[in-house]
Amino acid sequence: MAGVVVCHASASVRERIVVTSLGVPLLAPVRAAASADELVVLARRLAPTVVLLDADLPTPGPGEAMRRLAQVAPHAAVVVLAGPDDTESLVRALALGARGFLTPEVNRAELAAVAAHVHAVASMAPATPPPPPREEPRPRETKENEKTQPVLTRRELEVLVGMSNGRSNAQIGQDLYLSEDTVKTHARRLFRKLGASDRAQAVAIGMRRGLIQ
Repeated sequence: MAGVVVCHASASVRERIVVTSLGVPLLAPVRAAASADELVVLARRLAPTVVLLDADLPTPGPGEAMRRLAQVAPHAAVVVLAGPDDTESLVRALALGARGFLTPEVNRAELAAVAAHVHAVASMAPATPPPPPREEPRPRETKENEKTQPVLTRRELEVLVGMSNGRSNAQIGQDLYLSEDTVKTHARRLFRKLGASDRAQAVAIGMRRGLIQ
């Protein structure tokens, strides 16, 4: 890992996350930025693997910050820091390429999970990814696919809602009176049904298809 940059308008939030991140070796070194301009300067020098970005970053805002970041650190995985009810910011960030979101009260275990996931994805990625294959448009098949809606069980939907609220697997298990392993099993099944590779993509697909609000 090449480190993490915490970009948040609140000094107290920045300081708390920096201190929390210090206990996660995969996230070292840890730096903080208060604005999009500071983020770009740090990213150009540090080339971070992970950027924790404030969903309410002041002008020019998180969207512009992500666009600038893509120019200087295109491989950085952006994780948005937003409240569990800030659905609009989450959807907008995912549309711009964010990998997921956490609440500003993120704990060490959640940061460690993000670091491990990003590290695993980076390790599996080929050095020079091949260009995507060109596909001929198939209107008839596309129309049929649009009518197909994955059927989630009640538990799978409850787990997906928990993910959309920024809850960890352990927290979802506590909410539903399930073991963490059982929550993971439901998560794997809903990922497969939705065709998602991770929590962020599952939440985005669920929102897009009206499974969650």
